[in-house]
Order: sequence, then structure tokens, then C-alpha cells
Amino acid sequence: MLLASSAATLAVGLFVAPDRVADSLLIAAFGVLTLFLGGLVFLAFHYISGARWSHAATRVYAILTKNLWLGGLAMLAVIALRRDAYAWLPPEGEEAGTFWFKAAWLSSTALVVRAAIYVGLWSLLAAAMVRNVRAENADAQRRNRVLAPIVLLVFAPTFSLAACDWFMALEPMWFSTVWGAYHFAGLATSTLAVVVLLALHLRRVGFWRGAFTDDHLHDLGKLLLGFSCFWMYLWFCQYMLIWYSNIPEETAYFVHRTQGAWGPLLLANVAFNWVVPFLVLLPRPAKRSATVMARVAAIVLVGRWLDLYLMVYPSREGAAPRWGVWEAAGILLAVAGGMYLIQSALANAPSDARLAPAATESASPGSPAAV
Repeated sequence: MLLASSAATLAVGLFVAPDRVADSLLIAAFGVLTLFLGGLVFLAFHYISGARWSHAATRVYAILTKNLWLGGLAMLAVIALRRDAYAWLPPEGEEAGTFWFKAAWLSSTALVVRAAIYVGLWSLLAAAMVRNVRAENADAQRRNRVLAPIVLLVFAPTFSLAACDWFMALEPMWFSTVWGAYHFAGLATSTLAVVVLLALHLRRVGFWRGAFTDDHLHDLGKLLLGFSCFWMYLWFCQYMLIWYSNIPEETAYFVHRTQGAWGPLLLANVAFNWVVPFLVLLPRPAKRSATVMARVAAIVLVGRWLDLYLMVYPSREGAAPRWGVWEAAGILLAVAGGMYLIQSALANAPSDARLAPAATESASPGSPAAV
């Protein structure tokens, strides 16, 4: 019901306030897509590292990864819908020849074609990884260990380009050399937050029959804390270097986002994505508490939405941010759609992570978190 009502509201909004609805859909689609893509990335991390403690969490990674193609289709639809927003012409008074590559790169056709390539590659790799996870035999595990490095080698350049295409291109005269890595940090923190919430839910309802312990929760907490610090490191590097160099083409991005009512939102973004996770998750008991971890995960997800909001809306709005039914409907659509897809994947997932190889070590008390 929530999914249908949100979609209907946004459908009406396409005729009433098309720009705001397009921005809201961009945030919703990209936010959900990066959760599913994050599942694929962490699956690859698991097989490359050979870690045993994270074996139980691969169930959640696979649940997210299974829906990647659907998230990709949603993102393609949004890009096709708002392709005119990316159309770019040289600044007035400049020779077109100076900007021929940027004009060609940001053409509507090139943008949609590249998006289809990104989503197609991710979806093919995701399908192969999930198929091997479900096979639960030694041969399938070996195939995933071979496939995992390929996943990361494809993911790194394509995701960086996608982040530039879909977000940096909204302000094409501005640029940042850490933009792709910054988006990866946001992908990692939001994915881990969802993994924590899903894992706790599955444990509470008995889906894993004790295969997910406080040791696993502790390790996920350490990862969430670490990637939160990584996000802050990149945020500060980007801000500090742009502020210090004081080049007009670069400073325009942050000047707009630190003035007026945007300034408090920028500070809130840092608080939700780093200050709160850092201070709360430093103590060891906090990372082993289901209540604390669930609350921090929820705060991180709010911070993720705010981070994306600050990337998109200041490029269109004036001195003050806008908030209304179209933005709320976008959030509800992302939440309801993501929950529906995850629930559908859960309905077909094996009920016990210990059925697969290496799960005995994963469920044992001798995991790294106990050290």
C-alpha cells in the first residue's frame, strides 16, 4: 500500500513539479541501487579475503545482490527521465571546441548508453555471484573466489564514472578527484547499516537458528566504524583541499552549500555520517549491543539520504532547501520498494547459514571479534 501510494504521488508530481520529482527519484533510485551494489562488493570482499567470520553475513549480502538488476532498471528509468538535466553546452563566450569532449560525454544519448553498460555489467556479475552462493558446494565457492577480483576490477572504474555521470554532471563546471571514492564510502556505510538491521531482524525471528552471534555483530560494528571514518576522511580531504586552493571553479560547490539554510544541513551531514557513529561505536560493548547497533544503523541511513540530498538539491534550489510532499514520497518509495524487494528475496533464501561450507567456523566462538 505504501509503495503504491508513493508511486502514485510521484506520478502526479511529474506533471505538477517535474524537476523536484526527478531529483527525488534520482536520490531514491541511486540510494537503493547502491545498497544492492554494496551487497555485491561485500560479497567480493568476503571471497577475496577468505574470512570465515563473515560467512553468515554472506546470506544478507546475497539477498541484497539478488535485486541489483531491479535497482539498475529503476536507475536507468530515472536517468532516461531526467536526461535533459544533464545536457550541457559551453559557457557563454567560450569556444565550443574547448569543451568538445565534455559536450560529447554529457550528451543525452551517451549518458543513457553508459548507464546501460554500467547496470548491465553489474547485473551479470551479481547473477553469477548469487548463483554460486546458493549452490553451496566447494566448486561454487572456488568459482566465486575467481570471480571476486573481477567484480572489484569492474566495479571500481564503472562506479566512479557512474557517480560522475549522475551527480557531478549536475554541476558540470565543478569537479573533484575523489568523487568516486567518496561515493564508495557512502555506499559502504549504508550497505553495512542495512546488513546490520537485516541480520538483527533475521536473528530475532529465528531465521538463522543461532548462526549469527554477538561476535558477528561486533565485527560488523567495527566495519561500520571504520568505513564511517573513511567517509569522513574523504569528505575532509575534498573540503580542505578545495578551501585551501581557493579556485573559483571548485569553491562554488561548497560556497553554495555553506550559505543560508544549507549550512546547518552540511553540519548535520557530518554529524549523522561520522560524529555519531564514531563516538557511539568506539566502546566495545556498544558494538555488541543489538539496540545500539540498530539505532546507529538507522542514523547512518538518514545521513546517507542527507548526503545525497546535498549533492542534488543545492544545484537547483536557491538559498533555502525545499522539503515537501515530493521529497517525502521519494523517501517512502525508496524505503517501501527496498523492503519489498528484500522481503521477496528472503522468502526464497535458505533458512540456515550453517548449511554452507565454512559456516561452522563462522558460528564458532573463536571468531576475530572475540579477541
